This record gives sequence, structure tokens and C-alpha cells, in this order.
Amino acid sequence: MKKRKKVALLLLSGLAIFVLYLFVNAISFKSKQLSVQAVPLDQISEASIQNLAEALKIKTISPENLNDFDSSVFIEFSGFLSRTYPLSDSILEKKTINKFSFLYKWEGIDSSLNPIVLMAHLDVVPVPETDLKDWKYAPFEGKIINDTLWGRGAIDDKVGVIGIMEAVEMLIRKGFKPKRTVYLAFGHDEEIGGNNGAVAIAKYLEEKNVKAEFVLDEGGSIVQGIVPGIEKDVALIGIAEKGFVSLELSVEVEGGHSSMPKDETAIDIISKSIIDLREKPFPAQLTPPLIGFIDNLGPEMPLVNRIVFANRTIFSSLITKIYSQSDAGRALVRNTIAPTIFNSGVKDNVIPQSAKATINFRILPGSSIAEIVNHVKNAINDDRIHIALGEFASEPSASSSTTSASYEIINKSIVQVYPHVLTAPNLVIGATDSRHFEKISANIYRFLPIYINEGNIKSFHGINERIARKEFNSAINFYSRLIENSN
Repeated sequence: MKKRKKVALLLLSGLAIFVLYLFVNAISFKSKQLSVQAVPLDQISEASIQNLAEALKIKTISPENLNDFDSSVFIEFSGFLSRTYPLSDSILEKKTINKFSFLYKWEGIDSSLNPIVLMAHLDVVPVPETDLKDWKYAPFEGKIINDTLWGRGAIDDKVGVIGIMEAVEMLIRKGFKPKRTVYLAFGHDEEIGGNNGAVAIAKYLEEKNVKAEFVLDEGGSIVQGIVPGIEKDVALIGIAEKGFVSLELSVEVEGGHSSMPKDETAIDIISKSIIDLREKPFPAQLTPPLIGFIDNLGPEMPLVNRIVFANRTIFSSLITKIYSQSDAGRALVRNTIAPTIFNSGVKDNVIPQSAKATINFRILPGSSIAEIVNHVKNAINDDRIHIALGEFASEPSASSSTTSASYEIINKSIVQVYPHVLTAPNLVIGATDSRHFEKISANIYRFLPIYINEGNIKSFHGINERIARKEFNSAINFYSRLIENSN
């Protein structure tokens, strides 16, 4: 009896010490938020919002079928930029890449300093005819209604192009001269892979031996009411992005008449392969971007969340399990699997000889396309199925540092313009043009100064894309402050 009591006492003591350890870690889990003073914002003229409205009217669409590409609108956009930003057009060196992409160079006064590269893309996705009836205002009219600008590209990504150009033009008017050279890189085909735009720009810079202090592209944003446990707005700075690859699974077997079906058809085989793949998901894991997210936002959360995040090495499996319960969370902790195309059959009474399915994968940093292919082969385990890589593929990016001077500059610029927000590194689950610039800089960050919330999150590539005038004004101030802070 005494021995049992002693064992029970030891267990209780151990539990108490463990709980105390958790609480001590939570209490010592101090805020990592940057403490800087807000700066007076420049007053932005009415002309700035009108300039963005004009930009939205130019239908710089990247079509899926390149035969539908309209070069005239991109030529028109080039003339629009030259006409609207005369100081930038005369003072900055402008190079046209592959006819429709642009690289501006604002020469710095100190050649010993590495330059910075600010990126955005000129093209937008198409608006399907069937969606037009659901738009409150026509997507290419650039309507300003009640201080909100409506149109395709308002947040993806002409706000970046025009926001940067407005900031540069404003700084030139003020007599500002950058110490370090500033490059403005505007690709024209981001929405279809960036092969003729960003890839060519990056190659040109590489040939010129340009080594940038940092590269900033779209990707992260200021999210509202989206981070569980956080009431404040959160500015998410993408320090990495997922890779992507599509694999085509195909099989050919004997077909025949549907009146005498075999036990297994081509459709059965491919369908089973998808089910087998679904039943063997990739393991969940915490990557450096998510660890940075946890470490920066954990101290700002309620006690229970803070305890878990302060002890993430102990609770890593719990954290990944919680994240895996939502679509958005699962994308942050797993290589995702998404069947997107299925083709087979031509007639209802004919058993097809072949079937094909396309599966799209988004790949976490630290993983690879080779790992995806190997996992698929093992999960399906059927030698009859041929696996082929799709046309577009990209390895996941490296993770940029959160302790670099570059990250600090971006972080500081955000807080100065948006003093009410929290900031944190994050993983970008989509693809950006910045992935092509890894040979230009080790410091690649992804942040677009816009607000994303439940009200507009579906407007990306969807309907009723829009931005508030006040929001655009802040974006211009952010880019202006970023360039000044880069001195």
C-alpha cells in the first residue's frame, strides 16, 4: 500500500513539474512584435486613385490559350505608365523585356550597397462570360463607388504596380534620392507561369551580376478575423512559398461492349489509384515559415493557445492535427493532393480502353517534386499506371531569414504605416513570380499591402474584386516608406 502511494505521489509530482514547466514557458513566451512609432502619412491626391482606375480599364489579360493573347493592351499599358508617371519615365532607366515586361532601374548614389527589387505583375486573369452577371460593376470599367474601386486587378495585382509607381513618382517630386539602387520588376505573364516575364527579368539581372539586398513581391497581406485566437489585424510576410506539380495518371487496358464488362475497367483502375492516394496523405509537419508564425503570434494569443505554442516541440503533433482539420490549415502543414481533371470514355455503351486523371500537388518547403512522385508510386503500387509530369512544375522555395536586416526593414515599414497590426512570417501557398529570383537574392519576401477578410477573400480570381481608396492610399505610403527605410 505504501509503495502504491509512493508511486502515485511520484506521478503527481512529475505531473505538477510538467505542468509548471509548461506554464513557465508560456509566461516567458514574450512578444516579438516590433515597437516603432507610426509616421505621418503623405496625403495622396485624387489623381492616384484615378490612375489605378485607368489601369484597371486596360484589359491586360493572360489567357490560358496563348493564341488569344492580345499584345495591343500591353503596349497600351506601357504608354499609360510613361504618360502617367513622367518623372519616373525620365529619371529611371526603363528596359522592356520580351516586348511586354518592364524593368525600371532607379540608380542609387552609393554603389557599394546592394540594390532592392520591388515586384508586381501587369497581367490579370480572365473574367468568364458566365460570371459577368454576378459582378456589381463591370470588371474592366474601373468604377469608383462610395470610395471603393471595383475591377479585375484591383487587388491582384495592379494595386502593386500602381502603388509602387505612385510611391516612386511622389518621392521624386519630394527630391528624394535613394542610396541603394531600386529595381522595379513588372512581369506580364505571372498568371500563366511567368516564363516570358519574370523568368526573363531574373535572367537579365543575373547576367548583370545583380545581387539584391532583398526582393519583395506579392503573397502575404494584412488579414482580418482570419487567424484563430487573434482579434487584431495580422500582416503576414511570406518568407517561403509552396512548390507545385501536376501528375497525369494514365492506364490502357482492353475495352469492349458494356453488355459484357470485365471485373475492372480503365476507369476503375484510375479511380482506385486516386482513392489509394487519398487514403495515404503526406505526413503533417511544421516548416520554418509556420514555426516563425507560431513564435511571433503565439505570445499574442489567449493563455491556452499560448501554452501550446510556447511548447511547440512537445505539442507539435497536436498543432499539426489542429491545422489539418481545416482546408487552409491543412495547406500549411501538408503537401496537398487535389484531383483536378478526369478523362475517359466516349459513349455510354462502350467500355473505354484508356483513362487519365490529373492530380495537382502543392509542395512544402523542404520537400521536392521527386519526393511527390515517389510517394505517388508507392501509394498507388500499380505498375499498369503510367505517371507523367505536367507541363508546369516548380520546386518549393527556400525559406528566407526572419532575422535579416531586410526582414527588419519590411517589418518596420509595415508597422510604421499600419501601427495597429501584428506582424508574422508565413508560408505562401500559391505561386508568385518571386520564385524565379532565388539566384538574385537569398532574401525573398512576399507582402502586398492590402487587407484580406471574409468579405473579399473570394474575389481573388473571382467576382467583385475591389479595393477601398483609403487602403490604396496606405499601400502607396507603405512602398514610399519601404524605399526610404532601405537607405
